[in-house]
Amino acid sequence: MHITLMSKKRDATTDRRAAMVALMKRLAPQEGYTRTALPDVRLLRSDRPLASTPVLYEPGIVVVCQGCKRGLWGDQVYLYDAQHYLAVSVPVPFTMETDASAEEPLLAIYFSLDLAMLAGLALQVDEMVDASATAPLGMFSTPLDDALAGTVLRFLEALCSPLEAVLLGPSIVREIYFRVLVGAQGGALRAALAGQGHFGRIAKALRRIHGAFGERLNVERLAREAAMSVPSFHAHFREVTQHSPMQYLKSVRLHRARLLMLREGRTASAACLEVGYESASQFSREFKRFFGASPGDEVARLKSSFAMPALPEQLGWVTSH
Repeated sequence: MHITLMSKKRDATTDRRAAMVALMKRLAPQEGYTRTALPDVRLLRSDRPLASTPVLYEPGIVVVCQGCKRGLWGDQVYLYDAQHYLAVSVPVPFTMETDASAEEPLLAIYFSLDLAMLAGLALQVDEMVDASATAPLGMFSTPLDDALAGTVLRFLEALCSPLEAVLLGPSIVREIYFRVLVGAQGGALRAALAGQGHFGRIAKALRRIHGAFGERLNVERLAREAAMSVPSFHAHFREVTQHSPMQYLKSVRLHRARLLMLREGRTASAACLEVGYESASQFSREFKRFFGASPGDEVARLKSSFAMPALPEQLGWVTSH
């Protein structure tokens, strides 16, 4: 009897994954990013592998329906595939690689977090469950359980109908948030959303950097605004992001410059000034060191490889996509 039940469960999981892949192929028939009826949700399809690619995710949840992504953050490797999802509570730069091919493309859903709604839901969860002390995390990957996988499948089904996508989609996204908040590492996400202690102060500093990356920011100014000493700010910043404050600022500027050139047609010289560089030659050197190609070559590569939809009207965080 036990073996029969296990076999049925495996069959149901296999059928659900096959259904998710079929729906993703229908919703994202072309390689690149596809926007959906919901502004905070986009789909990704990649028909080729990527190696050692610098990325900067905004706070979000990434569910991979087929294929595999690996993120290198500091000395840790984060796996997110059909059995694991990735959650990001603060934007952190890391290096990503993927497995994909034309025969078995990478298919993923990116839920950009509505932090206000998520934080309110987290407070409600904390009122009803044991909210024992848990260390906040800026990023984690964790197993995709049956409850969350079932909710994601219903969300993909809703996206296939314009009416259901608009009227039912937001409530299903809220349920996805709930499943993550009560999942294996939901306590770490709820602690991050609480914005308390050193983690909360660094999260505030990150929002400051993303909102003012073109200004003359330095560690002293950021530490002062966070009400922390410079040594303490530097240490806790690295703990949260795995980067020094100035390394992080440079990453944000370079990612934003790449997006300006790719999506808005800025020249390299115009983009470098807009993101806060005073020297075009320094910008070009640091860009090539960071992305492995000159600004012109990198933009040409991305244009030939991926369909990139227009940026949202309001950009809250600098991202890599």
